[in-house]
Amino acid sequence: MSDIDTIDRKILNALQRDAALSLDALGAQIGLSRNACWRRIRVMEDAGIITKRIALVDPIKVGLGLTVFMQIKTNAHAPDWLRKFSSATKAMPEIQGVYRMSGDLDYLIRARVADMAGYDKLYQRLIALVPLSDVSASFVMEEIKESTELPL
Repeated sequence: MSDIDTIDRKILNALQRDAALSLDALGAQIGLSRNACWRRIRVMEDAGIITKRIALVDPIKVGLGLTVFMQIKTNAHAPDWLRKFSSATKAMPEIQGVYRMSGDLDYLIRARVADMAGYDKLYQRLIALVPLSDVSASFVMEEIKESTELPL
């Protein structure tokens, strides 16, 4: 983060809020020319600071209204098991995040599905692909805050 100056932070904050900003609008917001903004963005892309630009989709409007957190415990910790688990979870588009955890829990999975039947299908596919010792799930009843913005 030491290579990022105040102007880069302003650019990153603006793009996190709206990646579709034109270079002219971004420049006016930041106080730079469009070419200076473009150069700084390219440098941050080349450095891997900006990894991609995406559109955020309202999950409810596309029929994926249920968020589930799956708590995974396993007795297997061998590299082959981890590769299999990683491949399986990466191949399931409903799964949005997979995290190796400290403490009593081995892995936490965040997924979006249409409903309970959708969760059950996801669960059945996962356990058919990878041996797990325990899977429990918590379902989101109300989404109070969801953000992709990093606090820069």
